[in-house]
Amino acid sequence: MKFQRCDPAQVTELMSWFTDAEALRTWGGPDFRFPFTAATFREDTKVDSVDSFALIAESGSVAAFGQCYLRVSRCHFGRVGVSPRRRGEGLGTRLLRDMAAWGRDEFGPRELSLFVNRSNDDARRLYLRLGFRDVPYPEAMPPGMDAHYMIADAIRK
Repeated sequence: MKFQRCDPAQVTELMSWFTDAEALRTWGGPDFRFPFTAATFREDTKVDSVDSFALIAESGSVAAFGQCYLRVSRCHFGRVGVSPRRRGEGLGTRLLRDMAAWGRDEFGPRELSLFVNRSNDDARRLYLRLGFRDVPYPEAMPPGMDAHYMIADAIRK
């Protein structure tokens, strides 16, 4: 499994992970358009303007995807997801660790943050296990967001 920047052409593979609006918005946020086209998905993913990463399997397929950027002075993870065919293999943990290391190199040592949709129990359990905790979002919650805001000092081993 190789951690690398996501090639925007790989976004079409991500599209196959989402077959309904609820699953898509749980992952991508309330403003993600559904149904989508290749163009709207790429635009809503913001892959051309936000640092985007993937774990690439030996077959060349995208096994996991996530984004990393500064938000409220924290290294923030967005649109973290694992291919439905690869869940349960520890790839979410691997991706978050790799993105945290990239963020530390890019932004310097700082807290980590993310949003997790309130209905996404599996992801929330992962984040809690990795050391994230719920805190109030320090600004007005983005419109339409039904999410926990979580921070961590570092990813637990």
